[in-house]
Amino acid sequence: MTTSLPPSDAPDLANDSEDDASIACVLVFNASDPSGASGISADVLAIASVGAHALPVLTGAYAKDTAQVFDFFPLTEEAVGDQARAILEDVPPQVIKVGFAGSAENISIIAELTADYDGVPVVAYMPNLSWWEDDQIDQYLDAFRELLLPQTSVLVGHHSTLRRWLLPDWSSEKNPGPRDIAKAASELGVPYTLVTGLTASDQHIDNVLATPETVVGHEKFERIEAVFSGAGETLSAALAALIATGLDLSVAASEALHYLDRCLDEGFRPGMGHVIPDRLFWALPESEEGEEGDEGGPDMNADFFEMPINETKH
Repeated sequence: MTTSLPPSDAPDLANDSEDDASIACVLVFNASDPSGASGISADVLAIASVGAHALPVLTGAYAKDTAQVFDFFPLTEEAVGDQARAILEDVPPQVIKVGFAGSAENISIIAELTADYDGVPVVAYMPNLSWWEDDQIDQYLDAFRELLLPQTSVLVGHHSTLRRWLLPDWSSEKNPGPRDIAKAASELGVPYTLVTGLTASDQHIDNVLATPETVVGHEKFERIEAVFSGAGETLSAALAALIATGLDLSVAASEALHYLDRCLDEGFRPGMGHVIPDRLFWALPESEEGEEGDEGGPDMNADFFEMPINETKH
């Protein structure tokens, strides 16, 4: 089954650009993560990996490593707005992706900007904010709920995060399903919700794209025994990029989930903390026996800049 994003009477901004434009663009709002696990760098890598171009707008900076967040320093709403307006006057995006905005004030300015581009789909990702102060979390979630969700085309988030946020008064002994969460999101203006991290069995995790009425699609993957940092950023960025390239929503969601599964399967641990998804897993050539030097290391005479053309962009 294929389902497109809700139609809009707004003009097609992409048609205003040159006819020979060769790559779709995604306007991305997110923070800087020095570990590279999440944040704007994760968005840029994932978007480029699936064949689109990121227009990154910085919302602030984390002080964090691969295991935890120590502090966060938000940019002002003026700084966020000026960054976005500068690039929007030059490049029309096909999709807008909102990650961590950094503050309620930044959500306000982002909502103003997305309202001006109401013909452009918005993919919004809600991360786990448990590292933050309670009052800041409440202000952020309230602003996101009131200002940004009514303009969101697809909401992406882990089941536990979305449940705590959208269904805080859930009283049934049975966990809410993806359609329950999609219904709560729909009441706030969101037509589609991609719920991740549903326990299908001891060995498998399910991920469901849903509306209040139906399950549009789902993908089940084998559970990987590791703690990852940046998985949700990778998925939401890939989804935004694939929608930008023209894929139908259900197809884009399936492709993004399969891409994430490969990123996680090829994940790596650069430090002492969590595993980071390898968003460029396809770019590393498979090593073959006899290709390495006599000492077991890489051949330093090799031309490391001579790389094969990526035919699939995936």
